[in-house]
Amino acid sequence: MISGDPKAPALRRELRLRDLVFFDICAIVSLRWVAAAAHAGPGSFVLWIVAAIFFFLPSAVTVASLSRRFPEEGGMYVWTKRAFGDQHAFLCGWFYFISNVLYLPSLLLAGIGMTAYAFGALGQRLVEERGFAISITLAVLWAAFAANFFGMKVAKWISALGGSSTFIIGAVLGVLAIVGALHSGIATRFELLPKANLTTVNFWSQIAFAFVGLELAPIVSAEIRNPRRDLPRAALISGIISATLYIGVTAALLVLLRPEQISPMTGLAEAGVAGARKLGTPGISNLLAILIGAALVGQLDTWIAGNTRLPYAVGLDHYLPAAFSRVHPRWGTPYVSLLVQAVAATLFLLMAQLGESVRAAYQIMVDMTVIVTFIPFLYIFGAGFRFASRIAAVSGLAVTLIAIAFAALPPDETASTAMFEAKVVGGSALLAVLGWIVFKRYEATRSGDRVPFSANR
Repeated sequence: MISGDPKAPALRRELRLRDLVFFDICAIVSLRWVAAAAHAGPGSFVLWIVAAIFFFLPSAVTVASLSRRFPEEGGMYVWTKRAFGDQHAFLCGWFYFISNVLYLPSLLLAGIGMTAYAFGALGQRLVEERGFAISITLAVLWAAFAANFFGMKVAKWISALGGSSTFIIGAVLGVLAIVGALHSGIATRFELLPKANLTTVNFWSQIAFAFVGLELAPIVSAEIRNPRRDLPRAALISGIISATLYIGVTAALLVLLRPEQISPMTGLAEAGVAGARKLGTPGISNLLAILIGAALVGQLDTWIAGNTRLPYAVGLDHYLPAAFSRVHPRWGTPYVSLLVQAVAATLFLLMAQLGESVRAAYQIMVDMTVIVTFIPFLYIFGAGFRFASRIAAVSGLAVTLIAIAFAALPPDETASTAMFEAKVVGGSALLAVLGWIVFKRYEATRSGDRVPFSANR
C-alpha cells in the first residue's frame, strides 16, 4: 500500500537502479536546451556552470535527502504536506501537474522540429508549417499516452531507449565536432563571458529550467523496488552524466556553427546536418533524425509517467474526484489521471497556437512553463530548509525566485509585450486562482471519515 488508507490500490514496483538512472536522464536532459544555449553563444558555458552549482547541486542534495526521509508515492506532494500542510501540498502538486501539461507540447514542438529538419529539405520546409506541426505533435502526444497506459513495466523500456539515444546523439555530435574542427576549423570564437542584455537575462531562466527533473522520480516512489536506497544513488549518477552532456554538446554545436546560425528550436539538427555536410556523409543527419525522435519519445514517456502519479496521490487524499485514484485492474496504472493529462495537454497546445506562429507559440509555452514549474520548487526547497540542508535550500530558493522573475520578461522578438504578459503572467496567475478554488471546493465537501493520504505515522 502507498497510503494510510487500507483501501488504497497498490501500484506495481517495477523500477530498479538502472531504470531510475535512465528515468532521471530522460527527465533532466532535453537537447533543445542545448540548442538554445548554443544560440546564446559561448557565454552560456558560464550560465551552465552557475546553474549547476547554485541550482542543480542544491536540488540534488534536497531531493536525495527528502526522498530518503519520505520515500512515499507523491514525492513533493508528501514533502510539502509534511512541511506546510494540505493546502500548500495541493498547490504544489497542482502547479507541477499543470507545468508538465504545458511542458509536453513545447517539448514536442521542439523535438518534432529538430527531427523534421534533420531529415532534409522537405522536413525543413515543413517545420514552420502550423498544420504539419500541430497534427504531428498531437499524434505523437496521444501515442505516448497510449503507451503509458500499460504502466512502468513498458514505460521503463521507453525511457531506456530515450536515454540511450541521448548518449549516442552526444557521441555523434562530439565526433562530428572534432573531425569538423580538424577539417574546417572552429566556427565560433570562444569568449566565455555572457553578453549583458535582456535576451541573456531571459535565457538564464531557461538554463536553470534545463536542470529540472530530479524531483520527478520520487513521485513514482511506490513503483521503485527500493526507493530509500536507489533514489539518492540515481540522482548522483544521472546528475553527473546530465551536466556533462549539456556542456559537452553545447561545445560541439558551437564548434560546428556560429551562434547566429543555430536556431533555438532546431539548432541541434542544424549542427548535425552541417557536420555531415562538411564530411560528405549526409547519412549521418538521417541517423541523427532517428536518434532525436527516439530521445524525444523517451523524454515524453518519462514526464507523462511521473506527472500522471501526482493527481493520483492527490485523489487518494480526496482533494480531487475519487476517479483520479482509480487504478486499472489489469495494468496497474492510474488511467483516469492519464486521460485527463492527455486532454489538458491537447487543449493547451491548441490555445497557444491562437494568433501565433509556431516559433512564437513555442516561446510562450516555454516561458509560461518555466514560471509554473518553478513555483513547486519554492515548496521543495522550503521543505528542504526544514527537513534537509538549509544551505542547499537557500541557494535553490534564490535561483528559483530569480528564474521566475526573468521568465516574466518578454524576449526581443515578441510582437506584443502586452499580449505576451497576458498569456504568460496572466495565465500563471489564473492557474493559481483555479487551483485555490479547486482545493477549497474539495476541502468543504471532504468526508470526515476518509483517511487522508499520508506516510506511516
